[in-house]
Amino acid sequence: MEDCRGFGEDKIKESIANRAVCKICFPELMEWTPPLSTIPESLVPLDLPLSLDLTVHNRSTAQASAMEAEEVNLGDRVNQANFSSVTEFVLLGFSNLGEIQLILFAVFLCLYLIILGGNLTVVTVIRLDRSLHVPMYFFLGILSISETCYTFVILPKMLLNLLSLLRTISFINCAIQMFFFFGFAVTNCMLLGVMGYDRYAAICHPLRYPILMSWQVCGQLAATCAVIGFLFSLTGSFLVFELPFCGPNKINHYFCDISPVIQLACTETYIHELVIFAGGVVGLMVPLTFICISYGFIVHTILKIPSTDGKRKAFSTCASHLTVVIVHYGCASSVYLRPSTKFSSSKDRLVTVTYTVVTPLLNPMVYSLRNKDVQMAIRKVIARGRFYPKAL
Repeated sequence: MEDCRGFGEDKIKESIANRAVCKICFPELMEWTPPLSTIPESLVPLDLPLSLDLTVHNRSTAQASAMEAEEVNLGDRVNQANFSSVTEFVLLGFSNLGEIQLILFAVFLCLYLIILGGNLTVVTVIRLDRSLHVPMYFFLGILSISETCYTFVILPKMLLNLLSLLRTISFINCAIQMFFFFGFAVTNCMLLGVMGYDRYAAICHPLRYPILMSWQVCGQLAATCAVIGFLFSLTGSFLVFELPFCGPNKINHYFCDISPVIQLACTETYIHELVIFAGGVVGLMVPLTFICISYGFIVHTILKIPSTDGKRKAFSTCASHLTVVIVHYGCASSVYLRPSTKFSSSKDRLVTVTYTVVTPLLNPMVYSLRNKDVQMAIRKVIARGRFYPKAL
């Protein structure tokens, strides 16, 4: 055995790994164990104990697994980038109807102008006539503004697509359209619930009505409706557009609705659909349940009124609200309170036309034609010569 005292430190460690160093001369090196992953294969002795051999094998296996995991993750990121490469969608809308689209354009354009004119009329009259400065018409004015914005998000693009062969919408614009559409839609649902509470407070607690529905309370309720509506919309839109989208980019609808868009995703969407469905149930059924409970108390109170004229007058103040509630919630529930896998393009397009066009049209028509207070206010405003654009 050669004198190991002349060795350098690296040589000593290498020799210990090969069991060639005098371990009596260097007892302090007995506890040192070289990092096995750094020892060349040529220096690893064949007669290593089994435990060391297994350690080397396990470490090598772990390193190989880590490298494979990195490769898989990198592949997933590449695939994700490829799946999300869709930069625009095609809104098929009514493209299968051929020349009938020109007729639809004329019809929808007229309806859109009536919606704008009707809702702006309601808002203007409520703003100008002091007799309508009460909570009921305050919420009606907010609802009219929300309905106007609601249709503005959908109808101009739909009218443009009816005349165009290029029916594309960018990925970002599709997400923005969905966000604002559902934001105003859920806000409308909440406002209808608040309007039901307003009727309950006016009929069931007339003496406490000024306190229950003070202007401060009305402002807080309106702001809460908007905040809840757009929080629901933000959550739903995020759940849809965080999904990867690959080749198919044709939306079988005339706007970016949740069901037809989420069907284009290139991954499993069950969890996302479940969360969106739960949100739809809460957003629709909670205010609807609140309205039903409010009208239950209202009917109970009205039935106690002795005179027939008193009962008729009380019911007349609720008829307009109930009409809008039935149409709005009926159409929305038939589309959104079911899984998106049951989406039927032709049937659902007809239903969505009802609540994107007919309901916003119904709101000013019902409240202006059936409501004597609004009719009188319109006559007074016209008579004073104040109904012109500068008054807006």
